[in-house]
Amino acid sequence: MDLQYHGANCIVASYKGARIVIDDNLAKLGAKGVIKADDVALFTNQPDAETNARLTFSSPGEYEVSDISIIGIPARAHMDEEKTHNATIYKLVVGDLSVLFTGHIYPELDENQLEAIGMVDVMVVPVGGNGYTLDPVGALKLIKDIEPKMIIPTHYADKSLKYEMPQQELTVALKELGMEPKEKVAKLKLKHGDIDEVMHLVVLEKA
Repeated sequence: MDLQYHGANCIVASYKGARIVIDDNLAKLGAKGVIKADDVALFTNQPDAETNARLTFSSPGEYEVSDISIIGIPARAHMDEEKTHNATIYKLVVGDLSVLFTGHIYPELDENQLEAIGMVDVMVVPVGGNGYTLDPVGALKLIKDIEPKMIIPTHYADKSLKYEMPQQELTVALKELGMEPKEKVAKLKLKHGDIDEVMHLVVLEKA
């Protein structure tokens, strides 16, 4: 599976000709969306508008796209009240490889949610904070609870995007996380056996 970052919380996951686009809300932020007609779109929160994707999912459930299993797990959105589950965490599974997209969730997961998440190779997590999404403290709590092998930060300061609330610079967020990037790449090619067993952080450069 290949991963490319397009800014904000938007990641494109590609596998065997299939493209899954996660959280393409770029148009709302003054940029151009990346969803194409043959894509599958996933939204960890409700989308702001209809998409031109062939399939769109924005709620919990289990789905199959080509050879990719998609598991949507209900979660409390970052700014929601307790005991509400208006957000969805998505886990993509290809063979022995699993990639988790937390989205803008509140960083308290119960045993049922953690059991549904299970073992994770890669976790994509926002770090920009300022009340808009997870800050490094919340992100670090999720990292400790889920224990992924690889962490990919998203949703940090970007001069090309018009965030409703200013987001932290990535360098500041990483310092607060206490993690140095193992590498910076434009496209991440993932294979289960190639992922270092020691927890590490990778920065995906914006496409």
